Amino acid sequence: MLEKIDQILIEFNKKVDKINSKNDLEEIKKEFTGKNSKLMEVLKSLKSFSPDERKIAGLKANEVKITINEKLNIIYEKLNQDELKSILKAEKIDLTMKGINLKLGSKHPLNLVIEEVSKIFSELGYEIVDGTEFETDEYCFQKLNMPIGHPARDMQDTFYIDENTVLRTHATNMTARMLTNAAISKNINVAALSYGNVYRRDDDDATHSHQFMQMDVFAISEKMSFANLKWVLEYMCKRLFSNDTVIRMRPSFFPFTEPSAEVDVSCMNCNGKGCSICKFTGFIEILGSGMLAPEVLQANGLDSNKVSGLAFGVGIERLAMLKYGLKNIRDLYENDIRFLEQFKFFGN
Repeated sequence: MLEKIDQILIEFNKKVDKINSKNDLEEIKKEFTGKNSKLMEVLKSLKSFSPDERKIAGLKANEVKITINEKLNIIYEKLNQDELKSILKAEKIDLTMKGINLKLGSKHPLNLVIEEVSKIFSELGYEIVDGTEFETDEYCFQKLNMPIGHPARDMQDTFYIDENTVLRTHATNMTARMLTNAAISKNINVAALSYGNVYRRDDDDATHSHQFMQMDVFAISEKMSFANLKWVLEYMCKRLFSNDTVIRMRPSFFPFTEPSAEVDVSCMNCNGKGCSICKFTGFIEILGSGMLAPEVLQANGLDSNKVSGLAFGVGIERLAMLKYGLKNIRDLYENDIRFLEQFKFFGN
């Protein structure tokens, strides 16, 4: 019996060197340690031997079985290592290959301006809001002191969806809505900046478009004054352009403010000395402003004898053109990559 067990190990050692794959290994394992293997036949036949012979033969058979399994485990690990090396070799990265040229993107100049102005007013405690571009005639015109038939509507002739709904002509529609909400909630201390797309008929030249973006800013309280308006405008312009910026306020007319003022800033090109860009005046017009008209406050449910407010509106494209020295408003909408790439280092 012992010789038979030794012969099984000899046969295993002859075949083990021929293992080249995991399939070969499984076949050998099945042949020598499986349920129907010669080694298992020996173990099953031990019951016919005497106790002493059974003990000796059993120990020998177990030793051979352990030897066979140890060798098979070593071969199995080697096969795993060879397989891993083969995979790594096939998937090896060629470090000499030319890399992918990733182009650096950038924020759009209009978004840069929106973010910068929003940050300025957020720091001052203003609420930043976006509004609906579809607006009723009431909030777009009537609550802003432009009743039906008012001549000021001609300057903002717009796109009508139906008899009572228009594409808003200014972001001031949100001022009307927030003033109405302030009257309902009886909160007379409100400050907000709204922005978004607005639509109106405009002159067809390099600085105008039928659709553009606008920011509208307002603040109300019991003791709001024209001095507050001037301070806010000057602070914004100095933050947005430079500390050397000087503003100039000229009397003007807007239906929703009284008194009203056009605001100019000192020319960024000549620092106020006068050049062809500012038409040798030293100043460039930037926005319209004023104190909220009593009619506007009353139309939105507020008592103009107790509440006053400042307001101004500015085209975001206008700010972008001044800040970045742009000549044509259409550059902001044509998505020319050569133009947009110039802003890759701004605001990032």
